[in-house]
Amino acid sequence: MTQVMKGVRILEVAQFTFVPAAGAVLAEWGADVIKIEHPVRGDTQRGFVNLGGQKVDPLRHTLIEHPNRGKRSVGLDLSTADGQALLYEIAKTADVFLTNYLPAARQKHRFDVEHIRAANPNIIYARGSAYGDKGPEREVGGFDNTAFWTRSGVGLSMSPAELEGPLSQGIPAFGDSIGGMNIAGGISAALFHRAQTGQAVELDVSLLSTGWWAAGAAISQATETGVVGRNRMPSSGASPGNPFLGSYRTADGGTIVLNTLTPGPYIRDIFQHLGVPEAADDPRFATAEALMTNWAEASALLVIAFSKQPFAYWRQHLKTSKCQWAPFQSLLDLTTDEQALANDMIVEVEAIDGGAPIKLVRSPVQFDHVTHPTERSPQASEHTETFLLEMGLEWDRIEALKTAGVVA
Repeated sequence: MTQVMKGVRILEVAQFTFVPAAGAVLAEWGADVIKIEHPVRGDTQRGFVNLGGQKVDPLRHTLIEHPNRGKRSVGLDLSTADGQALLYEIAKTADVFLTNYLPAARQKHRFDVEHIRAANPNIIYARGSAYGDKGPEREVGGFDNTAFWTRSGVGLSMSPAELEGPLSQGIPAFGDSIGGMNIAGGISAALFHRAQTGQAVELDVSLLSTGWWAAGAAISQATETGVVGRNRMPSSGASPGNPFLGSYRTADGGTIVLNTLTPGPYIRDIFQHLGVPEAADDPRFATAEALMTNWAEASALLVIAFSKQPFAYWRQHLKTSKCQWAPFQSLLDLTTDEQALANDMIVEVEAIDGGAPIKLVRSPVQFDHVTHPTERSPQASEHTETFLLEMGLEWDRIEALKTAGVVA
């Protein structure tokens, strides 16, 4: 298998999901990711007792597994001088320092860029934040629900204007996971740049910039036209102007989405698949221009056609169509989607409780058609002793640090 990050060490001083997700991606790619956690509390996210209203099993904590797979955990108290000194020793062995702590905390505990660079001038320093490392709100913290979904405009655009208020973010760590991938890409570019030039850079990714990049096409359109696009209320039928672009209800309440942006080449194919082949010869629908002029009448035909068969029928029947379409699936549906499984999108890791393996979604990049085996996330401070011994620390020193509460 190709481990593109083999030989790279990432020193991660971060918690929650946004920045740790970048470490998880790099670990899947073969990097040695050392996660520094508080020796008593660990990552704050380990203490979550419920997620979306559901009780969290601390031994099967999916919001820890998702962004921390494949790492090694070292318990280290960075509020102490001895802990900071040990952090600098580790930094000397690392290629990248990765953090999402706010500027005041980085300065207080002496792991801001100048402190880490004093230990290792050649280290790449990567920061993740809510709103960016410049400007009047660089000291303000936030989560993806605030910075990515709410403030970026993404949530408002996804919410139909007819609703009483905008929709809340329905997926935990949604922007965090996207933003973590952005950081992993930035780190990859920074490592390439250092290899080419010898220069080690600082890099920044914010949840706000992640939201704006994800919505970039819509933002540019809004600034060009002065009109902010909003999602439409759900209904069975087409988007205005194109009957082959819309959501259609099936007989049993499922939904099939047609997304054929250029309808002309698919007129006969779609009407035949929907059981109304004669519509392709109707002058109102026979050309792209006519079809888009008479889109409402064509949409009404499609609404009736889709309503005659159940979701499972259309999901199978449309596989022979040349148009662009998709079944509207739930998150759970994806775990049995044959195409997703064929592309190794689900990986299994052992569970700490010894029960059934935990299923995780692999990171989206695959090298040479092979998925790198993914290991479970570490328990808090699980690798402290073995890693410090690997670093060359004598056992007496480790014992003294443990006695002093500097390491766990």
